[in-house]
Amino acid sequence: MAILVTGGAGYIGSVTVERLRASGEHVVVLDDLARGHRAAVDKDVPFYQGSVGDRALVARIAAEHKIDSCVHFAALAYVGESVAEPAKYYENNVEQGIGLFSALLKASVRHVVFSSTCATYGVPQQVPIPETCPQWPVNPYGWSKLFLERILASYDEAYGLKFIALRYFNAAGATAKRGEHHQPESHLVPNVLAAATGEKRHVSVFGTEYSTPDGTAIRDYVHVADLADAHILALAHLHKGGSSDFLNLGTGEGYSVLQVIECARKVTAAAIPARMEAPRPGDPPRLVADATKAQRVLGWKPAQSDLVSILRSQWEWRKKFPHAYGPE
Repeated sequence: MAILVTGGAGYIGSVTVERLRASGEHVVVLDDLARGHRAAVDKDVPFYQGSVGDRALVARIAAEHKIDSCVHFAALAYVGESVAEPAKYYENNVEQGIGLFSALLKASVRHVVFSSTCATYGVPQQVPIPETCPQWPVNPYGWSKLFLERILASYDEAYGLKFIALRYFNAAGATAKRGEHHQPESHLVPNVLAAATGEKRHVSVFGTEYSTPDGTAIRDYVHVADLADAHILALAHLHKGGSSDFLNLGTGEGYSVLQVIECARKVTAAAIPARMEAPRPGDPPRLVADATKAQRVLGWKPAQSDLVSILRSQWEWRKKFPHAYGPE
């Protein structure tokens, strides 16, 4: 039996593939490579380039590899882009997701781990944010993920499709071989480190008048390897007959943009110039997780998600692979 990983050539997906294989699992990757990297997946991993909404393709993969579960990462994930092009996000994330789930059901696959997001909470009513916090996204990206959460819940009730939806806070960091490389790059940690190398002239700080101690947005950063391990635990939970659930993945600690930049200066011994800019549309001021439920349900606890470890791991990866995954 095998695990289908959609978006397995992406950032979190490729690290999860790496760690699944290290735990002895047989993995198959489906990715359209629109924003993933073929080089991020080892050549001996069965790989299919295509859309997750291609029902015939998913059916063929399920039959050829005896798929019994799926980890669904594949999605567009730029908040600003989703505000500018909402149709693109609903068509890709929601429409394609429905096609995938329908194909999985037809292939008798009944276990799904879904890559969701803290963006489903919008501007939270309380911080740290528990799973019971009302969900009202402030951007189409968050809505697209919330729609799929609701679809999974109804598919569980109607068809017995068991799932764990993992609401990530801010993924960051790298393993020895795989790190964050997006084109364009919108995430803070890789942009801060690009400024440290001189690849960027400065790092942009979007918004300086939020209701936070230093005026910049606060986020809960989680090491990508810790996130990957949560997916492995979620699969084990489902395979043991566990119930469907929604779980936050975070540390409970928040760092402002300026705190991240200052920590990166210490890790890299570089000046890292910063330029203050207007806030981006759709960005809440503070997102910090209450992840006690994930610890209770899955036994998950982040092991390497302190900010220094996150920054150092990504910095070491950048130095080892200065061109990341290279031109493709």
